[in-house]
Amino acid sequence: MAKDFPALPGFYNLLFLHLEPVSTVLPALVVWFYPGAAWFHHQLVPSEIPTPLTGTLEPRAEMAIWQLGSCFFLLGLLSSLVFRAVRDAIPNDPIVQERILGASFTALAIADVIHIAVTIIGLPYDLRYDPLKWNSLTHGNITAVIVLLSVRGKSQPFFIRLAWFAGIGRETYYYGVKATEGKGNKKA
Repeated sequence: MAKDFPALPGFYNLLFLHLEPVSTVLPALVVWFYPGAAWFHHQLVPSEIPTPLTGTLEPRAEMAIWQLGSCFFLLGLLSSLVFRAVRDAIPNDPIVQERILGASFTALAIADVIHIAVTIIGLPYDLRYDPLKWNSLTHGNITAVIVLLSVRGKSQPFFIRLAWFAGIGRETYYYGVKATEGKGNKKA
């Protein structure tokens, strides 16, 4: 039976408790196990050179890719374990749930923007604005992050993390509650 999580209902629950952790743990497993660090390294920048399924990297590059994998793994664990701990430890306090989630979402949203920016900046100029030439890893680092962050609302796109702060598709308990209403009052 699903547990009640007022600060993270419905679609937000599916995305942030399940899909996002999987999407951040998976690259770590790809780096560490199969196809491996050399494959991942080669895929970072799209190329017409065939992708090596096996091979070795210079030790510093291999270490950097393994460390990148550990960063992805950490993000997945934080989202999955911390958000579940918030749900389980304070089930009857949606205000505190929302404040903790809000702090986490702020950090994650900043990291998302930086991740997209450095990925685009790191691409050779002729590839930056030509998504048809991108490979699956580049799309995962740019397109998938943008798609997972964006959802259509009314007539304009909203960033899902920002939509959560705005109370779109959920009741708010802390963020979006006017000071005159008092924190903790449900916003209609």
